[in-house]
Amino acid sequence: MIEPRQFRLGILGSGKGSNAAAIAEACAAGTIPARVALVLSDVENAGILDRARERGLPARFIPPGKFRTKLDEPAEAAFLQALRQAEVDLVVLAGFMRILKGELLRAFAQRVVNIHPALLPAFPGLEAWKQALDYGAKMTGVTVHFVDQGIDTGPIIAQETVPILPGDTPESLHARIQEVERRVYPAAIAALARGEIRVHGRQTIFAKPLQDL
Repeated sequence: MIEPRQFRLGILGSGKGSNAAAIAEACAAGTIPARVALVLSDVENAGILDRARERGLPARFIPPGKFRTKLDEPAEAAFLQALRQAEVDLVVLAGFMRILKGELLRAFAQRVVNIHPALLPAFPGLEAWKQALDYGAKMTGVTVHFVDQGIDTGPIIAQETVPILPGDTPESLHARIQEVERRVYPAAIAALARGEIRVHGRQTIFAKPLQDL
């Protein structure tokens, strides 16, 4: 009897890889019904590659090209080829610091997800936790969303609030946000792997509440 094909994740990251590690561990535990097929980074010595290799996962550095904030066309083509060769079903951005455009997003339409350290649409862009703190907000949080051609503008999958406490520093607030990220992101990816989320316009519709997954 042929076993059903397992849902496959491709993870892209530029940093230490804490979210990638949480996702990989959830896959290994069966919490996410998927396997990590490939981990890619635009930073040659990124911690995410070390964390992947420690877990026996395929991991590669691909040079990002000539631009500072996005992949150039040859780099994007190399990332896309690697993801296709790994037969990836869902592209997961885990601290990937390049803006994705063009052919990669077209090839994986509504199959690229990201987690942002704020309650979008508030505080898009870099260092969102610091933006919230500087603004004097009393509440921030995390947002899991699909990636589109804009910056942090894709349909929202899940959000959870994180209070900003008196005396918070950017470091203390970011640490609490990351704790929530490591729980919310795997739950959202599990729902996607089970086919329990569909998109209608800008609305994401769940087969059952995310907290029950």
